[in-house]
Amino acid sequence: MLDSPEQNEDYMQQAIDLARIAFSNDEVPVGAIIVDNKSNKVIAKSANRMREKKNATCHAEILSIHEACDHVQNERLVGCDIYVSLEPCAMCAHAISIARLDRLFFGAEDKKSGGVFNGPKIFESSATHHKPEIISGLCSSESSQLLKDFFKAKRNNG
Repeated sequence: MLDSPEQNEDYMQQAIDLARIAFSNDEVPVGAIIVDNKSNKVIAKSANRMREKKNATCHAEILSIHEACDHVQNERLVGCDIYVSLEPCAMCAHAISIARLDRLFFGAEDKKSGGVFNGPKIFESSATHHKPEIISGLCSSESSQLLKDFFKAKRNNG
C-alpha cells in the first residue's frame, strides 16, 4: 500500500497534469490515474474527453477504469488506487465502487456536482456494495485554482 505522503502527492500531481491537458483541449480540467499497489506503477491514466469523444460518459475516471481493467484483464481493480484531481461525480463514484478500487484520493471538493462528500454521497448509500477508503484534499488548492481559471475563461469568452 502507498503510505508515503510524497508518493501520494506525486501521483496526484500526475492527475493534475492530465487535468491541465484537459483544460488545453477545452475540456473540464479533471485528470485521473490508477496505480497498482503491488508494483507502485501507474496502469491507467486519462483526462476528461467528453467533448473530444462527443460522449457524456467520457470522464477521466471512467476512461481510466476502462484502461486499467484492460490492463489487468479483469473487471475488478482490487489492489489498485485511483487519484482524481476533483471529487468524482455520482456516475464515477459508483463506477469506482463497482470496480472495487481500494482507495480514492481526490483533490478539490465539488460542491455542485460531487458524488462523494457532496450531492448524492454514493458511498453512503445502502445500494453501494463497496466503499473505498477515501483520502480527500490532496493538492486541493492547485486543482481548485485550475477549475476556477477554466470556468472564469468560459464566462469571459461567452
